[in-house]
Amino acid sequence: MLKLNNFRTGILLHIVAFFITSPSIAQDKDSVLFVNTRFETKEIAPGVVWKRHQFNQKDLFGTNQSINILEVKPGKRNRFYVGFEEKELKTLTEFAERSGATAGINGTFFSFKGGSLDYIRSAGKTISKNILSAKGERDIKHQRAAVVIRKGKISIQKWDGSEDWEQGLKGEDVMVSGPLLFYQGKQEPLDSSKFVLNRHPRTAIVYTQDKRVLLITVDGRNENSAGMSLFELSKIMKWLNVKDGINLDGGGSTTFWLKGQFENGVVNYPTDNKKWDHNGERKVANAILLYTRKR
Repeated sequence: MLKLNNFRTGILLHIVAFFITSPSIAQDKDSVLFVNTRFETKEIAPGVVWKRHQFNQKDLFGTNQSINILEVKPGKRNRFYVGFEEKELKTLTEFAERSGATAGINGTFFSFKGGSLDYIRSAGKTISKNILSAKGERDIKHQRAAVVIRKGKISIQKWDGSEDWEQGLKGEDVMVSGPLLFYQGKQEPLDSSKFVLNRHPRTAIVYTQDKRVLLITVDGRNENSAGMSLFELSKIMKWLNVKDGINLDGGGSTTFWLKGQFENGVVNYPTDNKKWDHNGERKVANAILLYTRKR
């Protein structure tokens, strides 16, 4: 065995401590864990696969996390639409069952009095316009990007700075939301607000480099799942091979619904009833819905 003097021993210990505590090393640990995790998978329809996993032992970002992902291969059989109510609020379950959807997630931000705070178009008709600030400015969090659906296929677009930008987007259905986290393979800048930094339940959509659409929910506000900051959500997107990625409304609104699953179709753990079950849906104003055909 080699014997080291005290100076050498001290240097060696500092080096070891650096690699143990370095944020980059911690990030690598998280990425390796996530990429190598075997999610439970189930085919919902041709080209539609549901993936879910419960990270325990506080092993992802130093926390427990519950994640659901619906992986959709675009095509004539699998088509997306925007579900909405102009004045009322309904649960995602009501939106999905009423319209005969196969799957759905909650959509963009809304008023508890009813109606969306952001621009929504459905079947070519403008349903709601952006609610601007007193100075006539867009909300930096959720009015500078959009989910665009054209012929049932989803794309994610970035605000070009013009006043009537969303009106020129080519799609039958459009939902303005945000923040935009990735665009054209590049990560978008985020501010240091509590909305960004604090951990919350999150809902998101990713368009991958290999042209798949991912609907994602991350549960939160519970010891079983802490939720994520938007920086952590961005890392998840990167590990999922993101090209474009957008955050939607989260918190108590975060809900993931799949036809025929569990008792009521809700497969994540919504928080409005403050219980770790599938019954805590919050009523919302809009949703992203998926319809599938067997043939």
